[in-house]
Amino acid sequence: MFTGIITDIGVVRAVAPRGAARDMRLTIATTWPTAGITLGASVACAGCCLTVVEKGPDWLAFEASAETLARTTLGSWQAGTRVNLERPLRVGDELGGHIVAGHVDAVGRVAECRPEGGSLRLAFDVPATLGGYVAKKGSVAVDGVSLTVNEVDDRRAEGTTRFTVNIIPHTQAVTTLGALAPGAAVNVEVDTLARYVARMQEAG
Repeated sequence: MFTGIITDIGVVRAVAPRGAARDMRLTIATTWPTAGITLGASVACAGCCLTVVEKGPDWLAFEASAETLARTTLGSWQAGTRVNLERPLRVGDELGGHIVAGHVDAVGRVAECRPEGGSLRLAFDVPATLGGYVAKKGSVAVDGVSLTVNEVDDRRAEGTTRFTVNIIPHTQAVTTLGALAPGAAVNVEVDTLARYVARMQEAG
């Protein structure tokens, strides 16, 4: 489990195919002290939970299945891609964001990006099937970053739901969100609590 509080921006060093099933090996440079990270540990990479399979003094390697590549933005990564990184939550850690599982629900698209006061206002379009899980003043994770939703607009004619967030200067500086532009693809994970509430309503 994660909290959506990014602690490093990694940079993809290498992308290499693995096996006949179009799996991929991703090598990501990090400023973390990797000596304290064990093989088999989980790391959220742009919101996608991956397992460390190899490491060096300043890099970590992961393997992503063809299924993961097809359902996230990872399939488009190349050398030089900047990636939000977060290590998993430990018992007793401060929960600064919200509970994030590292299971990407959909790839969203940046619809709008504009300054607003001292912050940056971003609008994202996601499949309409996720609309019921995104609520005004609720939580959502975008590329692994815990964010508070400002507004939600169900655009059923287009088959999408649009939600907006505001990114303060600190978040722009310590994550990749400040560099987003209209049309950019992002990994979106809805709030785990919203998912279970919706399921209980379906069953009830």
